[in-house]
Amino acid sequence: MKWLGGKGDVAKGEHQLAKTELFRDLSKRDFRVIDAFVQERHFMAGEVIFDAGEDGQALYVVISGKVAICLPERFATPLAELSAGDFFGELGLLDDSPRSAQARALEPVVLVVLSRTDFERLMNSHARIASRIALQLARHMGLRLRQMLAASSNGKDSS
Repeated sequence: MKWLGGKGDVAKGEHQLAKTELFRDLSKRDFRVIDAFVQERHFMAGEVIFDAGEDGQALYVVISGKVAICLPERFATPLAELSAGDFFGELGLLDDSPRSAQARALEPVVLVVLSRTDFERLMNSHARIASRIALQLARHMGLRLRQMLAASSNGKDSS
């Protein structure tokens, strides 16, 4: 069992993933379970985390550093810059579609990775925890869809 927070965080009882929207409703006990299903990964500045066209196999949570999400051949204008507490690649938990964009470390990055296989194992062994994560994921995706629709309708109004 590995607490992903620093020693100070563990002493306070706060898990590093608790700062992420996706995991905010989980208890300390739930985080001890989650720790058995996630991996911590480190990337150097400029390193590609995943590329457009690759199979989506995992969700990534930024613990520290910054990540750029870019369309192929458009690295100078990222779609998003993510930092601690943000997550990306969530569709990798849900379907077998290839990645639509590239994720690249803008600076040294620490990520927590939850693979689709491990999420499925979590669903089978700890359905309550997995359902809380899935509910937060659905809420997040709904919010993103509403934001995209609002931006789309705003763009049409100004034409």
